[in-house]
Amino acid sequence: MKARVNVMLKNGVLDPQGAAVRHALGAMGFDGVNDVRQGKVIELDLADGTSEDTIKSMCEKLLANMVIESYTIEIL
Repeated sequence: MKARVNVMLKNGVLDPQGAAVRHALGAMGFDGVNDVRQGKVIELDLADGTSEDTIKSMCEKLLANMVIESYTIEIL
């Protein structure tokens, strides 16, 4: 079983990497990019039958910093 975890900074948290990407895109001539938020994708190869609650626990204990980040889980 595979799962994909998407981790993003929460709204209102400054994203310096996103700002750098937005600035670089503008410098390269890509106009119209108002904002960029950068996150991370984590793909997990799990034993069949792993519960979504277990994956949530992984996220909250290690994969995401719950103070400044949020996450979504996709079962693939």
